[in-house]
Amino acid sequence: MTTKEYNNCVETLSDGIFRFALKNLRDEFEAENVVQNTFEKLWVRKDKVEIATAKAFLYKIAYNNCIDIIRKSKRAASMDEVSEQRYSHSEQYSDAMEIINSAVERLPEKQKTAILLRDYEGYDYKSIAEITGMTEAQVKINIYRARQFLKAFLKDMQLVL
Repeated sequence: MTTKEYNNCVETLSDGIFRFALKNLRDEFEAENVVQNTFEKLWVRKDKVEIATAKAFLYKIAYNNCIDIIRKSKRAASMDEVSEQRYSHSEQYSDAMEIINSAVERLPEKQKTAILLRDYEGYDYKSIAEITGMTEAQVKINIYRARQFLKAFLKDMQLVL
């Protein structure tokens, strides 16, 4: 990969990687760090990465960075920091997107990543498999299970509303 091709990757893919990281981490600062670390790793390996596989390589690196950050934050969280208000609400939701985002946040990590890449970012099963390291069959299963959960969750929310 040449420097020009690298710069083209930065220009065309950085926004998508940022949205992906932000959706997974829910922290703008951490998402920016993921994007920066991802492109730094591409720069270090630019001679070994083909331009045709750069997109999958970048999303794979971003995915792994997100998983590392999530694991680290789970280990660092203490029970003193847990707020009762964070897990309860007394308001009625009127915005469907908030309800859907809330449901997506409750998904297991593999299902959440697969559904975000498929439905939010528009990747095909093969690309998602390359990014996440799952097989195509596992990707399809995770997306199916995520959609089943979302369907059940939204159905329950309709009963509440």
